[in-house]
Amino acid sequence: MKVLIVDEMHESIVHMPEELGLEVDYFPNIAQSDVLEKVADYEGLIIRSKFFIDENFLQNAPKLRFIGRAGAGLDLIDIEACKKRNIEIFAANEGNRIAVAEHLIGMLLCLFNNILKSNTEIKNSLWKREENRGEELFGKTVGIIGYGNNGEATASRLIAFGCRILAYDKYRYGFGNQFVTESTMNEIYRDADILSIHIPLTTETNKMFDQTFFERFEKNIYFCNVARGELVVQKDLVDALKSGKVKGACLDVLENEKLNKLSEDQKISFDYLKNQDNVILTPHIAGWTFESYNRINTVLKDKIARFLNLK
Repeated sequence: MKVLIVDEMHESIVHMPEELGLEVDYFPNIAQSDVLEKVADYEGLIIRSKFFIDENFLQNAPKLRFIGRAGAGLDLIDIEACKKRNIEIFAANEGNRIAVAEHLIGMLLCLFNNILKSNTEIKNSLWKREENRGEELFGKTVGIIGYGNNGEATASRLIAFGCRILAYDKYRYGFGNQFVTESTMNEIYRDADILSIHIPLTTETNKMFDQTFFERFEKNIYFCNVARGELVVQKDLVDALKSGKVKGACLDVLENEKLNKLSEDQKISFDYLKNQDNVILTPHIAGWTFESYNRINTVLKDKIARFLNLK
C-alpha cells in the first residue's frame, strides 16, 4: 500500500508507516495542483492543514482507502463525500490533548493573575501591586462544552485547582463521576463562572457562540476558546466584553487567523481584542508542543495499523 504525506510534520511520520510495511512518499512542500496529479496512485493520504479535501479532490483519488489528519478536528475534510466512497478518516485528537489542556490552564492563570499585563508594566518601569491583585481559580465553576479528548483532559487539570466542573456533550452520555457533573446547558448557563469550549467546527456549530448565547448566562463569565475560531461570532464576543457579560477571554483561535486578510468588521473586532488587558491571545498553538508533534504521529500509526488489521 502506498501512502502520500503532503504536509510538513515531525520526521517520525515517514518512519512509522514504513514500520507497518507501507510505501511512503513524503512531499511536505507540494502544491495542491501537484497533489491532484499524484494522488490517484495512493491508497493512503496523511495531511495536516494544507487544503480542503472535497468532492473534486476525491474524484482524483479512486484508490484512496484512508485519510489521516495529523491533528484534532476534521473541518478540512468533506466527511460525507468520504463516507460515500468508504474512505476511512482518522484524526489524532488524542495526540495533543495534554498540550491543549496545559495551554488553557496557562492562559487562565495569566488572565486571572495579570501576569502578562504586570510583566509589560515592570519592563516599562511601572511597579503596580494593588492594580494587579489577582483572582483564584480555586472554587470557580467551569462549564465545559464538548467532553471529548481535549475537554476531558482540561477538566482533569482544572479539578486539581479545586474547580467545580459542569460538562455538557451532545453526543456523549454517562461520563459523570465524583469530580465531573454531567450537566445540561441550562445548568451551565445558571452556574458557570468560566466557560471553555472543546467542540469541532461543523455546519451545526459554526457561529454557535453569538450574542444570544452569551446573554443566556446568569453570571458574567470568563470565556475560553482553544477549539476553532469560526465557532464564535467575534463581533458578538467583543460586544459581550464591552458590556461586561464576558469578564475576560482566553483565545487561541480567531474567526479569521490570516491577520493580513481581515475584513473591515474583523479588523475592528480584532483591534479591540488585541488592546484589552482582559484578553489573552495566542496564535493557534494550544496543541502545538514538541511532545504533541511526535505523539500525533504515534496515534496515527496506531489507528492505521488497526484499520489494516496489523495490530
